[in-house]
Amino acid sequence: MRIGSIIGLIVIVWLVIGAVAAGQRGYFTTPPAQCSQVATIALNIVAGPLNYTGLDPQGGCEIPQPS
Repeated sequence: MRIGSIIGLIVIVWLVIGAVAAGQRGYFTTPPAQCSQVATIALNIVAGPLNYTGLDPQGGCEIPQPS
């Protein structure tokens, strides 16, 4: 049980660092208007501390257009 709580703590800290990095890039100043902006914010949060090594993940998505 102790190992599980340590891993959980590491995951939480990792995601918090990613959220801080996304905030520093200005992703939380305005609400996302497109799906790709939501994907980019999510990727930056998941990337965590890797954002500070020069990683700048950009997400994209395509929504099917109605026929």
